[in-house]
Amino acid sequence: MIFFSHIQKMDKVLAGAAVVLAVFGIVELMAMAYGNSAMALYQYKQLIALGMGVTIMIALSFLDYRFFKNNSYAVMLLYIGSVLALIALLLVGKQTRGLTGWFTIGGFAFAPVETTKIVLALLFAKYFSLRHVEMYRWFHVISSFLYVAVPMILVLAQPDLGSAVVLFSLWLGIIFFAGISRKQIALLVLVGMVMAWAGWTHALKDYQKERIVSFVNPYHDPQGVGYNAIQAMIAVGSGGVFGKGLGYGSQVQLGFLPEAHTDFMFASITEEFGLFGAMIVVLLLCIIVWRIARIGLLAENNFARIFCAAMILLIFIHVVINFGMNVGLMPVIGIAFPFLSYGGSNLLALFMGLGLVQSIHIRS
Repeated sequence: MIFFSHIQKMDKVLAGAAVVLAVFGIVELMAMAYGNSAMALYQYKQLIALGMGVTIMIALSFLDYRFFKNNSYAVMLLYIGSVLALIALLLVGKQTRGLTGWFTIGGFAFAPVETTKIVLALLFAKYFSLRHVEMYRWFHVISSFLYVAVPMILVLAQPDLGSAVVLFSLWLGIIFFAGISRKQIALLVLVGMVMAWAGWTHALKDYQKERIVSFVNPYHDPQGVGYNAIQAMIAVGSGGVFGKGLGYGSQVQLGFLPEAHTDFMFASITEEFGLFGAMIVVLLLCIIVWRIARIGLLAENNFARIFCAAMILLIFIHVVINFGMNVGLMPVIGIAFPFLSYGGSNLLALFMGLGLVQSIHIRS
């Protein structure tokens, strides 16, 4: 009885929208799997990840989120564990297509950077809920950046430029939300430009530079670095209003669109379901963001509000970058579309975050 009573208190609109969006992605994976045994395995893995994600969301909703609000040591232990996992990944992780981003266990891959995003959301919620009135002090801006700098450096060493951009953008969004001065914003912009120059000249690999440059003019090398962006734009543009039909997208089914199940899942959906399918995806995302924002606004403390803001930022950052990749407005840097793209680690991490949001909702 207690279990069902607890379930009744959860935000079922939020949970339902997230599950429907994930199922939409699995349906598209099923269409890709026709005659493709490798893709068939992906759909089953994603289905398992969705089941695990929903279970984790329900389990975390039972945990009182105020445990993290009142226990700095618990948050720091999670942060240290995340950093150690990223270090271990560089030491023993298996390299796949030039990237050491996953632990492989029994046929399943786990990317620790995905859970690190949720841990950083918790850490920033704890940090800024205590110090938001003192954000005029540079000490807090710099010290909060150091928390994100460590995992950023480790992620860049994989090298995973996309995830590093997400981590940095999360920190930047949170400090804006916490309230910094215009002078601090101007100086941060200047520092960011210097860091971008240093990263371009000393940190980025040649292929990463080519990806960034190619989005300005993908037709400069249509058979090379510009190929992915061109095929994605063709897929998006050819879908029309109602699409070509599930399983009938030429770019997807004939293999012209690389990474159709991950980086370019939105392009795959748009080709086969058209503008109508894209609008459904946008509507579901808007519902998710609206419910999280509503829960944050009704929360009883700044910790809960900042964590909800961090979850919205994470979803927003992923959507903007992935959508930009799919329509040729941003370089292809390997960022998944939230809930929709294939990737068990990303899906599990998002449902972990939603579990804590549900905990906030139940206890507000």
